[in-house]
Amino acid sequence: MIHPTAIIDKKSKISENVEIGPYCVIGPDVEIDSNSKLHSHVSIRGNTKIGKKNEIFPFVSIGTPPQDLKYKGEKNTIIIGDNNKFREYVNINPGTTQGGTITKLGNNNLLMVYCHVAHDCKLGNNIVLANNVQVGGHVTIDDYAIVGGSCAIHQFSRIGQLAMVGGMTGVLSDVIPFGLSLGNRNNLVGLNLIGLRRAKISNENIKLLQKFYNKVFCDQNFRSNIENLNSDMKENRYVTIIIDFINSDKKRPISLPENTK
Repeated sequence: MIHPTAIIDKKSKISENVEIGPYCVIGPDVEIDSNSKLHSHVSIRGNTKIGKKNEIFPFVSIGTPPQDLKYKGEKNTIIIGDNNKFREYVNINPGTTQGGTITKLGNNNLLMVYCHVAHDCKLGNNIVLANNVQVGGHVTIDDYAIVGGSCAIHQFSRIGQLAMVGGMTGVLSDVIPFGLSLGNRNNLVGLNLIGLRRAKISNENIKLLQKFYNKVFCDQNFRSNIENLNSDMKENRYVTIIIDFINSDKKRPISLPENTK
């Protein structure tokens, strides 16, 4: 299961049934759980913990020091869950003191070729990052989000659950849950209706979300518009997810439709 050309530090913790291919390099503080597969030429260093059933393709680099001039060599960590797939040339950096020292990815994520996940990022579960997505430091991406190819996500940005970002978009403002955002600098262009249907959210709830969207994002006074909603709409579980996302960090800009700016 371990190729003779692989260089594996004796202090690392490699569970049973882990397949490590040719020319992989594993550092002393790395932990890899069972049934994971490293194809070849994979470098995993630093204080990195990788869960079960992950598949890591050639030339992936995980755990090298963050690309942050403030980093001074302090102890940091990467935590990766189960059943993730990292395609060729993916790069993931650990955290810094300014962000809690931890970069964390959940389960069932697909990171395609040349994706970069910077220091202190928090990625949930069932996320797809298409080819060449560049995720800046301190970014949060919630469950089931999809980010199109060659997107650049500015540091500290947030992308909500089941949101979709179009390819080649520069993300400077936060994308609401269930939102669809795109453009040279991202604008909100509607709801991720295809994603909502694929998630088997009922037509009744989708219609209510669309009504909420039309009322709240009709102009730039979206926070006031939320306050003026009737209580029945505010109490809908999906509407509540969006409102809580907006209110959880009032300093961050929210992606809005272009004609409201």
